[in-house]
Amino acid sequence: MRQVQWERMFPDQLEAAYDDCPLVYFTYGLCEPHGPHDAVGLDGLKAHGIACEAARAHGGIVAPPDFWHIHELGGYALWLERTVGQAERSWMTCMPPWQHFKNICYHIRMADHLRFHAAIFITGHYGPNWKDLKTLIDLVQPHVGTRLCGLPDSEANKPGFDNDGQSGGDHAGKVETSLLWALHPDCVDLSRLPPEDAPGPHFAMGPTVRKSDRRVGERMVADEVRWLGEKAKELLGEYGKANPDHKLQTYEDVEMLWETVVGPALSGFETMQDSWSGESLPETSVWHPNWRVPNRG
Repeated sequence: MRQVQWERMFPDQLEAAYDDCPLVYFTYGLCEPHGPHDAVGLDGLKAHGIACEAARAHGGIVAPPDFWHIHELGGYALWLERTVGQAERSWMTCMPPWQHFKNICYHIRMADHLRFHAAIFITGHYGPNWKDLKTLIDLVQPHVGTRLCGLPDSEANKPGFDNDGQSGGDHAGKVETSLLWALHPDCVDLSRLPPEDAPGPHFAMGPTVRKSDRRVGERMVADEVRWLGEKAKELLGEYGKANPDHKLQTYEDVEMLWETVVGPALSGFETMQDSWSGESLPETSVWHPNWRVPNRG
């Protein structure tokens, strides 16, 4: 199997892969509750696995996965209260939006510094963070030569689980579990599911999980790989038509970009809101300490 993972490649392999296809994938997820049946790192494992399959099929290099992502505040805290409850330990690898998105700016800097023609940023973590990822890409694109695209993996899963023509995504249900089953079968164990009549919540277990199917997961992976191949071709074509200016070269360049372009827009990001539905979190909740989002730029 051809190696595509940046961290596992030798310098000559990286140079050859770049010459063949100057495209890089960055993938994001975190460890968080995904029911008793899925490994907690599902989001990052899923995004990175799909990117590796796409790079093997269509070319490109896959950067090391980032397993630290947005959670535990705003609407995410409200979701945790409903689907996880008062867990003593959630086993999450989470950080606030301002840290996550600044990290991505540094990832974009590396892509631009290495003169990649295109970079695709895939998050396997859902909620509104992927909308903010797209906003970030729109803000940064005018300042870099590398052609950028950000998306949740579900955007590439157009037929979804039921082949209904809609984007397919859920949380620890039949879609995510089937995808993880196809990519990392050792990370799914349906024998750990609770009895159907057992009261919940069950560590954010999806209600449709018992319909999971590894074969459908394999088909969804293939659908996403095909979609990403088309998107990569489109981005690489855009680079050829433009007059790329790779100017995000130094740490200072990133800090200036953050201060003047991204930071002033950050308060409008959806992940920077206390709630997505007008709800409030009870002070007795274990998720209350980080619920309210500070004014941060």
